Amino acid sequence: MVKIKSVIKGSPACECGISEGDTLVSINGHKIKDVLDYMYYAADVNIEIGIMRNGEEMTFTARKDEYDDLGLEFDTFLMDSKRRCSNNCVFCFIDQMPPNMRETLYFKDDDARLSFLQGNYVTLTNLKDEDIDRIIEMKLNINVSVHTTNPELRVKMMGNRFAGEKLKYIYRLAENGISLNCQVVCCPDLNDGDELRRTLRDLGGLMPNISSMAVVPVGVTKYRENLYPLKTFDKKGAGETIDIIEEFQAEFLEKYGTRVVFPSDEFFLTAERELPDMEYYEDFPQFENGVGMLRSLIDEFENALDSAEYSGGERHITVVTGYCPYIVIKKLAEMAESRFSGLKCDVMPIRNDFFGNTITVTGLITAGDLISQLKGRDNGSELLISSSMLMQNSEIFLDDMTVSDVEKALDIKIKITQNDGYELLDAILGM
Repeated sequence: MVKIKSVIKGSPACECGISEGDTLVSINGHKIKDVLDYMYYAADVNIEIGIMRNGEEMTFTARKDEYDDLGLEFDTFLMDSKRRCSNNCVFCFIDQMPPNMRETLYFKDDDARLSFLQGNYVTLTNLKDEDIDRIIEMKLNINVSVHTTNPELRVKMMGNRFAGEKLKYIYRLAENGISLNCQVVCCPDLNDGDELRRTLRDLGGLMPNISSMAVVPVGVTKYRENLYPLKTFDKKGAGETIDIIEEFQAEFLEKYGTRVVFPSDEFFLTAERELPDMEYYEDFPQFENGVGMLRSLIDEFENALDSAEYSGGERHITVVTGYCPYIVIKKLAEMAESRFSGLKCDVMPIRNDFFGNTITVTGLITAGDLISQLKGRDNGSELLISSSMLMQNSEIFLDDMTVSDVEKALDIKIKITQNDGYELLDAILGM
């Protein structure tokens, strides 16, 4: 049962007499406990809605187009609280966060509903058989953090005595036609090498219901006191990991017509190897995991250059980036400079003093590091930053400073860019 916060005027729920403050009990005879129940059972055309009002059970009937919303609004998006993670993963990034940051940054969610609705990755360790039954009944395709298919190793890596046992849910979901995107956070000397081979072999055996797999390197900050002694990938280890993945890509491509598994861009940069071409990434199924982002950016930028026109005269700007993608962004800037007379585009890699120098990605750069490393430098007329540095739909950095704070501290205008080559070139040219 969920209390109704408001009813949209003119909606099917409003037209049939449901009011703010009523409690939603059921839809077409099915008990409603959260947003998944609400969305699934309210998809029909003819809806019988069970309501509790002032202690009295009431029934209303609504008619609507299929999949149209009933028009009910609740206190939270999930109509329930988020499910917390029950693991203690040795590689958990949240455990490596600095102290005294905003409280929301320390919340660990592991909610299968958010996996379906927003693309979050879940471990399945806090689910029960009835939760899996519901996923299968509703045909919810989800994203799973697997990390390893070795039960004992999964227990060790995830700090949860049930983590190995819950692997059975991956097999059960796949066997029942649920499409799974899988993720492996790869840690040197833990789940790399032969353990990675085992994981890829086991998951490959669940085809065609494994839609894709991403292998991403572990991130290690300087805040690891009393935590498991993790290592980061060096050039040799990153190259060996790519080689293992590409062994399986060749096998999967021959068997299934798809590579299935992909290393994140960071592996190629660490191994100092050329990024693969567009064809390698197929339809970019793991883009949000940093798989193919840079190749996409490069190709879009090059295509944009072919048709771009610039008549802006002298222009000097600075693009900031993490050390990992620096060489790629620098190359793009040089391409633009050589094409357009009068353009000067500096690219500044920012050292991550906030989290530690082992963190080299752009998305974890803070305002404080931008200010300390760019202060007193001639940054030109504009500073270009990636939207990945900011909280979603905001202008707030991880250290709670804002874009405006950086603009004031550096006395420069900031332009926020998305991971899009066309938009990046437009921003560089001031268009």
